[in-house]
Amino acid sequence: MAGKPINPMVKTALELGPIVLFFIGYLRLRDQSFDIGGTSYDGFILVTAAFIPLIALSTFVLWRLTGHISRMQIATLVLVTLFGGLSVWFNDDRFFKMKPTMIYLLFGGALGLGLLRGQSYLKYVMEEMLPLKDEGWMLLTKRLTAFFLGLAVLNEIIWRTQTTDTWVYFKTFGLSAAVFVFFMTQAGVFSRYALDSDSSDS
Repeated sequence: MAGKPINPMVKTALELGPIVLFFIGYLRLRDQSFDIGGTSYDGFILVTAAFIPLIALSTFVLWRLTGHISRMQIATLVLVTLFGGLSVWFNDDRFFKMKPTMIYLLFGGALGLGLLRGQSYLKYVMEEMLPLKDEGWMLLTKRLTAFFLGLAVLNEIIWRTQTTDTWVYFKTFGLSAAVFVFFMTQAGVFSRYALDSDSSDS
């Protein structure tokens, strides 16, 4: 179901705003610690605690403006709340660092399950944005499944072997850039399997 039209700049601000604010907050507080209720929390944990209601608010505003929230956005919000909440509750940043792994495993696993059933679940999510032939959807779904699983593995390697600073930069810029580059490199699929206007209207 398509949502109501919304200014692309507003949509981008709502989707990327919480991530940018998380990054800025981390840079400002990363070297500080705060004593709250007798427990010492570092800046990363406090920024994580602020990020949860922030992304919930942005998702709610997006829903109010468009009347629609995708399953991917809902899954992301749930996982941010779950793993961010665990990090704050246990005062352990590892839970939040695992969150991208879980998101990409969920997306990759869901797409892979559809492939095993001979279906492209990606088509159900993006069909209105990308009118493709069934062969194109299956090919794109196979590639995106492998891509998501690859990102899950990469996130595990980064957060387990690198500093928190490196992981934050990777999460903020690296993952977004990787998704952008992936879709840019699929231009051949989009052109080769594009539906013509007659096919899409029928």
